[in-house]
Amino acid sequence: MPRPLLIENGTVLSTGGKPSVRRGCSVLIENGLIARVAPKDRFSRFAGRRLNAAGKMVMPGLINAHNHFYSTFARGLTKSKPAKDFTAVLKNLWWRLDSALTTEDCYYSALIALLDSIRHGTTTVIDHHASPRAVAGSLGAIERAVKETGIRACLCYELSDRDGARITKEGLAENVLFIRRCQQREDACLKALFGLHASFTLSDASLEKAARMGHELRTGFHIHVAEAENDQAATRRACGMRVVERLKQFEILGRRSIAAHCVHINRKEMDLLAETQTAVVHNPQSNMNNAVGVADVIEMSRRKILLGLGTDAMTANMLEEVRVALWGQHLLTGNPSAGFPEVAAALFVNNPIIAGRIFGLPFGEIREGCPGDVAVFDYTPPTPLDDTNLSGHLVFGLSESAVDSTIVGGRVLMENKRLKLNMDEERVNARARELAKDLWKRM
Repeated sequence: MPRPLLIENGTVLSTGGKPSVRRGCSVLIENGLIARVAPKDRFSRFAGRRLNAAGKMVMPGLINAHNHFYSTFARGLTKSKPAKDFTAVLKNLWWRLDSALTTEDCYYSALIALLDSIRHGTTTVIDHHASPRAVAGSLGAIERAVKETGIRACLCYELSDRDGARITKEGLAENVLFIRRCQQREDACLKALFGLHASFTLSDASLEKAARMGHELRTGFHIHVAEAENDQAATRRACGMRVVERLKQFEILGRRSIAAHCVHINRKEMDLLAETQTAVVHNPQSNMNNAVGVADVIEMSRRKILLGLGTDAMTANMLEEVRVALWGQHLLTGNPSAGFPEVAAALFVNNPIIAGRIFGLPFGEIREGCPGDVAVFDYTPPTPLDDTNLSGHLVFGLSESAVDSTIVGGRVLMENKRLKLNMDEERVNARARELAKDLWKRM
């Protein structure tokens, strides 16, 4: 457990629940949790470690509710054939890349992505992994990267029938083994869900097995849902029903589960997601990049769906993602005033709730009893900042500012923009480049 930490001289922002702006307060973190938030003079006798946040904003660490660490090695890749639709994107790029990954690739791609997350003030990541030719041990390799960087993470393996029966069996086993290991350890920084790719690559038999195993383990599921219209079309042809209806039939939905994307769902499906308390995670940059559409965030929020925000590995910057989400709702509705409260709530209120369901911790606020997960930003507001306009400053001001320090459970992972980890980052990057080069050759 890290030494007690006192963050002092900053402006304290609490973004989840009821927004608040407090000046002249210090934040004390002990035993991994926020122990006290009080005026600076109350800590005159403090003898632990101090972090000076003068002229900076102190806020809860950001949460990425849907990510793919393994996508790291696609950066700069030029060998993929041009794709005219989403199916071609999967076949030409992602299914070729993930099938070429080795266990060492899984470790280094996760390590690089986690370091990028730290630099952008993200303290918790919910990841979704696939490596069909290196299934066994892949989550353990990613776990090692998570432990070395100190971020909180929830992992799963992407079960799919697309690579044949043997790989499907290995995917089931990897999920079960890792979930059991996480449950036995009760690690506050590492959790697991049961991973599923998407309805259109999963047979009834595989869904039934996964559902039975997941329920026996009392865990939730993490699955892509109607990301593109082809998921709906394939499910209707094969099963005579829509994607969310099929997942409901197999009891994949539920309070502990995550449905990523949900771009092409109708209102009946929205109601099923709301009734089952399934969390939906919006990934606007990825959806626009793949030209699959823009999810109706406003309607899903109106129907009481718990709607969070992820990056789908397009970026490590959650504040960049929330801005794109806002522009997307403007375009979808044709209304430049639409979507702000729904989009802001997705990142600052709902992502903490989603993570809280998984980790059992009250994320999203700077108050006593919350995790000591904090991001410190360089930001001097040029206009008045108070409780009533905090979200506006976050989206239109602080989002363009640099992260100075990132802290998880009271452990300082970055301070003054310098990583505080016991690793040779230059060596890590050099090895990652070697591995990526070899991976591209195999592709």
